[in-house]
Amino acid sequence: MTGGLEAHLRALIAAEGPISVARFMAEALGHREYGYYRTRDPLGAAGDFITAPEISQIFGELIGAWCATVWQQSGRPDPVNLVELGPGRGTLVADVLRTIGKIAPAFDAAVAVHLVETSPALRAAQASALGARPHWHEAIEDVPQAPTILIANEFFDALPIHQYVRRGRAWHERLVGYDHADAVWRYEVSGAPTEAPLDPPVAEEGDIFETCPAGAAIMRTLAGRLAAHGGGALIIDYGHRASAVGETLQAVRGHKYAPVLEAPGEADLTAHVDFAVLARAAEGVAVFGPITQGAFLEALGIEVRTQALAAAAPDQKRRDDVLSGAARLTDPRQMGSLFKALALIHPQPGHPKLRHSKPAHPNQAPPPGFKASDRHDR
Repeated sequence: MTGGLEAHLRALIAAEGPISVARFMAEALGHREYGYYRTRDPLGAAGDFITAPEISQIFGELIGAWCATVWQQSGRPDPVNLVELGPGRGTLVADVLRTIGKIAPAFDAAVAVHLVETSPALRAAQASALGARPHWHEAIEDVPQAPTILIANEFFDALPIHQYVRRGRAWHERLVGYDHADAVWRYEVSGAPTEAPLDPPVAEEGDIFETCPAGAAIMRTLAGRLAAHGGGALIIDYGHRASAVGETLQAVRGHKYAPVLEAPGEADLTAHVDFAVLARAAEGVAVFGPITQGAFLEALGIEVRTQALAAAAPDQKRRDDVLSGAARLTDPRQMGSLFKALALIHPQPGHPKLRHSKPAHPNQAPPPGFKASDRHDR
């Protein structure tokens, strides 16, 4: 696979010159024939990384309870779309559906499941986990318009980013080129300055600043749908609350970090999510967070559920697995602090739709896991 993608990228650079980091990421991850996500199941011990739903079933159970409560807060719409962006093997949505089937059967009966997934390999895994129930789509724009409860867990971190380097008083875009003499990929910097990135922070010479226009665009689309049709969305990912300089682009292969430009198409490429940008892009809805994943899961009752599962475990190994899995999700030294949760909620019935210049209604009920003080005032 690598040879085909590398030949494609070399030809692209030979024809057009060095390409943006975003273009390199998009091709490495999503090329229709050679892209990383198009050619494999990257999850699990045999893959390159593992996500929260694969670590503990409790994660999906709590998200299922979150979805059921938001559905009730939204007026119990029927029908309603349950959408997941980048659903991996389908583990999370399977746990969500199992949970709502037990605690909110009316919600389960009203749900149409829609998965936004481009990988043939992962679609096959999702079909194995969920049967014929889901409808698959290439992009969120393809999902039918309707009241929506949406989940995006570790989705935004894999969207292509642009990188900019500070030179004097200007930003220059960082590019990817290919050194034919040494047969290596390399970073270059555009000779001419580019337009300043969105809200660039104060920066010093040589600093790198990352932006993700694709993420902001998806948030605008999602917020527009929620404002028009109702519902809510939950975004969980790793990243920072406020925009800041710094390089976060990384490659992971075989559960270990690898050089970003080495073997394109053979490693997962991700970057930290700028939650401040996502929150600003969500116009027309109430925004809560970001808060840490640990705080979010603790507010949803992860400790109580963990103790119940551990007490029912058939043996000590299973009990230890339950406890260690929950700890991994909430411990600040593991996923508890780096991962954040952000929620979008349609304004309360009877209130006017929110606008960019108008904050959420002061009586807007927070979604589960969040407090009124977590509301993001833009």
